[in-house]
Amino acid sequence: MRQIFHYPHELTLESGAVLPGYHLTYSTYGRLNAGADNVVWIFHALTANSDPVEWWPGLVGKGKLFDPANYFIVTVNMPGSCYGSIGPLDRDPRTGKPYYHDFPVFTTRDMVRAYQPLREWLEIRRIHVGIGGSMGGQQLLEWAVEEPGLFDYIFPIATNARHSPWGMAFNSAQRMAIEADQTWKEKNERAGLEGMRAARATALLSYRNYDTYLKLESGGADSYQRYQGEKLVRRFNAFSYYTLSLSMDSHDVGRGRGGMEAALSMITARTMVIGIESDILFPLPEQQYLARLIAGSGFHPIPSLYGHDGFLLEFEPIERLVREFMVRRPSALPIQR
Repeated sequence: MRQIFHYPHELTLESGAVLPGYHLTYSTYGRLNAGADNVVWIFHALTANSDPVEWWPGLVGKGKLFDPANYFIVTVNMPGSCYGSIGPLDRDPRTGKPYYHDFPVFTTRDMVRAYQPLREWLEIRRIHVGIGGSMGGQQLLEWAVEEPGLFDYIFPIATNARHSPWGMAFNSAQRMAIEADQTWKEKNERAGLEGMRAARATALLSYRNYDTYLKLESGGADSYQRYQGEKLVRRFNAFSYYTLSLSMDSHDVGRGRGGMEAALSMITARTMVIGIESDILFPLPEQQYLARLIAGSGFHPIPSLYGHDGFLLEFEPIERLVREFMVRRPSALPIQR
């Protein structure tokens, strides 16, 4: 069930910007049980929405790993997105006009702090499982540091403790493509779409890898890139894409906490870190680093043809690792580091 949560109080962002209020679109499946100990909070990645059944169908739904018959499943559309939560096309209450280019950047930490009132409103005192990949995993780690006692288990997938200079370079190249669009400075919802089409094609190079493209028919790479850019243009806007890339660049669990090692040492949830062997955007050393610094955590790589996007597609190995880790004591599960 998709719903909207309105928070009527001020929210001060890390940048110092103050919002007089905000709203979040979120989806729930299942019901909170009597013991209030069956919550699964799923964090979506850059351009997804609050409905994990739509973009993670192999893991969420009837008969799946996260079955609504057993769990109360919550997913929130991240601020800055165009799928219902506060974003650049919403009206700034101070001006009565859409934010467009003036929408304030939410860091991943700001996002987590925006979710906390929703958690309280849903009467969730504890989250049994937190799981997310890529930018979703970044938010998960932020929250596990911010409220160490909140989660029983966390499963950060294909993610990192701080967004890398390599990842920032890809995001910068995509923003440059949007900025090169002659319509980008216009104040209308279709501004920058041609630039975003090129930006998405650039992003695909980091989401896939050399071997993925070998599977395309001869001469198919050009049409594939154009098709992926067009798909995003049909469902997203350049303002959200631009600002969310800045949000990802902001990610650093160690900021203001004495560094990444000190921050990760605060996590008390039982943690299984999962990586994708062919991921060039969030390479395995980033997940191995997490596993070394989060006490008692494990690390498992998953082979995949699909590069970074393997976290969205490799349902069976992800399900197996999660089930085994939750059923067996962590020390009894073979762990790779």
